Amino acid sequence: MKKIKAIVLAGYGLNCDEETAYAFKLAGASADKVHINSIIKRKKLLKNYQILSLPGGFSWGDEHGAGVLEALKLKTELKDSLWRFIEDKKLILGICNGFQTLINLGLLPGYFEDNHNKNDCFFSERKKENVKQNKRSAALITNECGTFIDKWVRLKVNKNSNCVFTNQISKIELPARHSEGKFFAPDDIIKKLINNNRVVIRYADSFFKPANGNPLYNPNGSLYDIAGICDATGRIFGLMPHPESYSDFMRHPNWTLTNRMLSQKSNILNQYKKIGLTIFENAVKYFL
Repeated sequence: MKKIKAIVLAGYGLNCDEETAYAFKLAGASADKVHINSIIKRKKLLKNYQILSLPGGFSWGDEHGAGVLEALKLKTELKDSLWRFIEDKKLILGICNGFQTLINLGLLPGYFEDNHNKNDCFFSERKKENVKQNKRSAALITNECGTFIDKWVRLKVNKNSNCVFTNQISKIELPARHSEGKFFAPDDIIKKLINNNRVVIRYADSFFKPANGNPLYNPNGSLYDIAGICDATGRIFGLMPHPESYSDFMRHPNWTLTNRMLSQKSNILNQYKKIGLTIFENAVKYFL
């Protein structure tokens, strides 16, 4: 069976490319870290892959805002290649800085369609041009606390979302580390995201109930506790927390306690150990 291939962007301040590629490999994919300049030089390179990942970091030092210059570079140099990648019903995952880039590109939230076919990226030729304009309609702005945050967060997954990456996940804990992670959008955009089940994950409290803006659980002040969203097809997903940083059970701060509590339930323990990888495994399984 031919291996699913993932391409992970690298260069210009991105610093989570190694962990992201490793997570895809653990999930069963073949993963290549490729400098963004190499993709620009060989624009047909993307055709060889099924999954594109924009990892976390500080692309271009977050000049002019997080993910702004990376989005500009991609839009200027790779717009047509990216569009073909999307049109071929492939997957895109943006983590932290990658999520910020997808927002700035306009690929997220993307085009809204209340009665879309979940299997189709485009709804008509007339509307196709509207999608390709990729106008930004949301933003990830400076954290409400005004400082960089670095902490583990609890996340509640929307069971009604059609997001490929979160299939069969109901809740998850992941580390978050960023300065510009507050999800912000006009009220009408937020309403559409909620009504169309495009809000995939939300910051949650100790019982995995919505944080309701409580800074103990929603550390950046995101509206509606939004931590991650997808496009209408469920194939483009962006989130602020870092799933690639939870590829090993022992990376969780409470792993010793959890290991002791679950040691008599091996099946549950094995499932718990790989929860950080499930997002990557779902991406690989999508093509199998």
